[in-house]
Amino acid sequence: MDASSAYQDSLPVSSDALLKQLDDWGLAYVLHEHVPLRTVEDAKGVEEQFMVPGENALRLKNLYLRDKKKRNYLVTLQQDREIDLKGLGAELGAGNLSFGSADRLLENLGIRPGAVSPLAMITGAEKGVIFYMDAQAQEADVIYMHPLVNDRTVAMKRNDVMAFLARIGVDVRWV
Repeated sequence: MDASSAYQDSLPVSSDALLKQLDDWGLAYVLHEHVPLRTVEDAKGVEEQFMVPGENALRLKNLYLRDKKKRNYLVTLQQDREIDLKGLGAELGAGNLSFGSADRLLENLGIRPGAVSPLAMITGAEKGVIFYMDAQAQEADVIYMHPLVNDRTVAMKRNDVMAFLARIGVDVRWV
């Protein structure tokens, strides 16, 4: 199965259910639908369609990682930030990090490869996933991310993203 909304009903929390929850909590977003995006390069090819000129926006890449102690991490970074896994592991105090498998991604974050997003912490919080976010997010006005599927993107104000994470009990750690 791919990570598009066509298969969202096979996820622990569907994209539609997540968006309804955001609505119920009064957290604003702008929804954009597009072709499925699996990589940062794919995203760069379509982001002009919905980016607002002059907007202080953070566009993301997300890494689902595990350490040798089998702890799970979601690390959300500015999409062009260079990553050295060894250095990142040292910075997080996690030692050696490796990418988690697709099966573990579904089990721990409730999503498939290509749809990794901070919004997946709606499942990850219950599973003990440790969340790190790029400190650059603290300066952004708007954050663009997938709502659990890779053929949709939501634009949310930073304060609404932080309110969502607080609402689901996520302790944001900055990197």
